[in-house]
Amino acid sequence: MDAGLNAAARQLSLGDPLGALERVALRDDAPALALRGIAMAQLGELKRADELLRRAARAFEPGESLFRARAIVARAEVRLAARELSPVPGLDEALATLDAQGDRINALHARLLAARRSLLLGRVDDAEATLIALDLDAAPAMLVAIGELVATDIALRRMRPRPARAHATRALAAAQRSRIPALAAEAALALAQLDAPAARQRSGDDERVLTLDQVEAVLASDAMIVDGCRRVVRMPGLEVGLARRPVLFALARTLASVWPAAASRHALLLEAFGVRRANESHRARLRVEIGRLRRELAALAEIHATPDGFALVPRDARPVVSLLPPIDGEAAALLALLADGQAWSTSALALALGTSQRTVQRALSALEQASRVQRLGRARSLRWLAPPVSGFTTTLLLPAADSAG
Repeated sequence: MDAGLNAAARQLSLGDPLGALERVALRDDAPALALRGIAMAQLGELKRADELLRRAARAFEPGESLFRARAIVARAEVRLAARELSPVPGLDEALATLDAQGDRINALHARLLAARRSLLLGRVDDAEATLIALDLDAAPAMLVAIGELVATDIALRRMRPRPARAHATRALAAAQRSRIPALAAEAALALAQLDAPAARQRSGDDERVLTLDQVEAVLASDAMIVDGCRRVVRMPGLEVGLARRPVLFALARTLASVWPAAASRHALLLEAFGVRRANESHRARLRVEIGRLRRELAALAEIHATPDGFALVPRDARPVVSLLPPIDGEAAALLALLADGQAWSTSALALALGTSQRTVQRALSALEQASRVQRLGRARSLRWLAPPVSGFTTTLLLPAADSAG
């Protein structure tokens, strides 16, 4: 690179994007476009940064494959920060080029970006497999911090708070060595979340707030647990997933919330179907759905009919624990994603939640009317923000693929 490019690169490494732009703002050669893109990213102009890095990757000559690969990885990082979760064109080829030409640091960075993207999509198994394959022992402090943050998130999704605390502590130490304030703040937040309320436990009229350590203890108990965070019913050695059976899970949650008493038909109809005034058709549908729930839970419990409703009777006379998310409502997972402080597109939210954009748009409209989210931009530039969920960690609300442990 010439003197102007070298000076701009130094300015960027010192955290002075405006100084870097003064040297390359009027240049359109490939290296200058890449440096301009990185500068715009440091200034928070992620959309502009994405476009500049895309142009840079196309502008490099055939003999400059290493520089092109680095520009593609930089673009992948910008798109991840912008919560654009669709695959970055050419990233696999860029990673192969970095490996072939011995650029170990940028190759590690690219793989860590892939692991973080997998986590945002709820693909915990994929993120863990990617991280296990990496050797970060001699990596720069920045990459060590990112790797430890990925490991923290994986441990939290697996409901392993003690390993998560160890990873978060190492992430904070590495981030402080890197002297990157934003990275240190992210690590400090991850560590603080371990002591924040993460779920609620309800039994009859009694309810208490649980930290992640307490949730782990509940999940390790002998009780039959109706887990409203992951939408499963479990006891030691057995688990029934109801995430794709919302009516059945609503019935199970209502039965568990009043155990050992019976849930009334009125309460079950209200929670499962939103019916306040039931007719014979509603009552018939309730009987059908209760029959389906009996079959799903046959290995864990029986459901007995009572004069006024139905009662949950676990096998082996186990106690029943109703584990609830820290915040109620069907939009809880959506709010958990938005709580990271980044601006999300509806397409990225739909991809992360595994649902349609139309469903996400309807949920966002309702949340906007309730002043719980805020829109930025319009048309294809439309993004959504939400304030952090005060006083809670939203780890247990984040989406997870069915294969996640």
